[in-house]
Amino acid sequence: MSAPAIKSGRGGWWFLATVAMLYAATGALAPGIALNAHEDSWKALRSMVPVLALVFALLILFDKGLSPERVVRYLGPRARSRAWLIALAAGILSAGPIYPWYPLLGELRSKGMRASTAAVFLYARAIKLPLLPLMGHYFGTGYVVVLSLYLAGFALLSGLLMKLVDHSEEPGA
Repeated sequence: MSAPAIKSGRGGWWFLATVAMLYAATGALAPGIALNAHEDSWKALRSMVPVLALVFALLILFDKGLSPERVVRYLGPRARSRAWLIALAAGILSAGPIYPWYPLLGELRSKGMRASTAAVFLYARAIKLPLLPLMGHYFGTGYVVVLSLYLAGFALLSGLLMKLVDHSEEPGA
């Protein structure tokens, strides 16, 4: 799989400058509103920093600690339930659009990964770690925990259903 193209340009800087000018204009015209917005921004940032730090630490850990050979070994036909747990974690940690993951999953399938494991991975992608802090800020921690547990449970259920449907996973097939 080829490396993704990196966008270059000054669009991000233009956006930052525009936001800074809008903040300055709001501060000049309505200082109370600007101060409230500033305080709310800091509150939201403080609630998100611990989870974001954990997400980045996990991403670095997985990036440095897992070689492709090891992934294939852990997701192969002999891995059983361990493969589902790894697929669940990998699906939660995966980022970006879904279509770049299909070739990787196809390659892993050709090396022995089961269809049920791929199903768990794809369903687990519904849990978006970068969005959890923001969702927690707006809906509360309890909601985020329950929703994430439901999504993880249904990811495992989709793997079980795929195992029942895909007869190539049966012994001797």
